[in-house]
Amino acid sequence: MSANIILQTKNLKKYYGKGGSQVHALDGVNLEIEAGKFVSIIGTSGSGKSTLLNMLGGLDTPTSGTVTIGNTELSGLKEEQLTTFRRRRIGFIFQNYNLIPTLNVWENIVFPIAMDGQKPDKRFIEEIVGLLGLEQKLHSLPNALSGGQQQRVAIARALASKPDIILADEPTGNLDSKTSDNVVHLLQMTSQRFQQTIIMITHNPEIAQLTDQIIRIEDGRIVS
Repeated sequence: MSANIILQTKNLKKYYGKGGSQVHALDGVNLEIEAGKFVSIIGTSGSGKSTLLNMLGGLDTPTSGTVTIGNTELSGLKEEQLTTFRRRRIGFIFQNYNLIPTLNVWENIVFPIAMDGQKPDKRFIEEIVGLLGLEQKLHSLPNALSGGQQQRVAIARALASKPDIILADEPTGNLDSKTSDNVVHLLQMTSQRFQQTIIMITHNPEIAQLTDQIIRIEDGRIVS
């Protein structure tokens, strides 16, 4: 893998079921993503984009083929090693935010780092908080925030541990169009500011146009 490639898949396949009813969710995906790029994966419902994201994040195991992040091939890790790798090297942003309702904004942001027994880089996190406009909300609980604000907290949490890659699964799916644009612009800005590799799934071509690279998937195969 060349020096500037952060993520690579080789002949990645995921099949469900057997015989005539077998579904080829992923059917031989070969992918290389450069470090620091903001990439969107686009496709219709059922095209395999969510399955691909789950494979890239080590949340599911392929039927065959490999996923390599940095110098680590995910299939070579035991379950416990994979859990630690995910926590330290991959940031996740989900459509439904996945914030902990009893923790305030700051506590939500640093929670994965604390779980890992590490000390958060306070100055770095304060920079993220400032960039995302959350300074006035640090003591608020998630239920006191708008959808857009909750998604910003999720972005801050994903960035806080300085992961190799961030995987965003339809991060604008629950937001209105104006807030969606704001969130994608924030992702764009954080990618540039921190040279952060971000891979985002979306079904929205207009949102995909704001990224550095668009990968189109249909029927479990990359078509462009």
